[in-house]
Amino acid sequence: MSSAEETTAQATARGLEQTLTVAVPNLRKYTEAEAALKPAPEKWSKKEILGHLIDSALNNHQRFIRAQQGPLELPGYAQDFWVAAQGYQETDWETLILLWAVVNRHLIRVMQRIPAAALQQTCKIGAHAPVTLEYIVEDYLVHLHHHLRQAQVTYST
Repeated sequence: MSSAEETTAQATARGLEQTLTVAVPNLRKYTEAEAALKPAPEKWSKKEILGHLIDSALNNHQRFIRAQQGPLELPGYAQDFWVAAQGYQETDWETLILLWAVVNRHLIRVMQRIPAAALQQTCKIGAHAPVTLEYIVEDYLVHLHHHLRQAQVTYST
């Protein structure tokens, strides 16, 4: 691959940047009360969904960096516990939006810097079968889009 060719990680970074450009203003359209509303007692509010996406970003940051050094094995995480333990439901909506946006802007830079050869490094996360770093990077954006749809947040033009 020539240096002019875009890697999967760079393409994903571009997609993430486009997502942030559209999603952040759309997140701000929701009031504090709307963001805190739970569709059912066992379902996450928009605040909790965004909190989960912050957790996802922070966990994937470790994966994106550590996997570049060689095969990697990391624990998974109990997402419901993480969301509850961090009190996202009680956190100010604007604070959550800002944190989510800043962490993802950093991930864009990280993705852009992953060498093409490192994308084939394998990662085992929790009890799941090993996957490549390339898969983890691509799946990060797929997962993020899934949860933005769940929160009824527009993320593309």
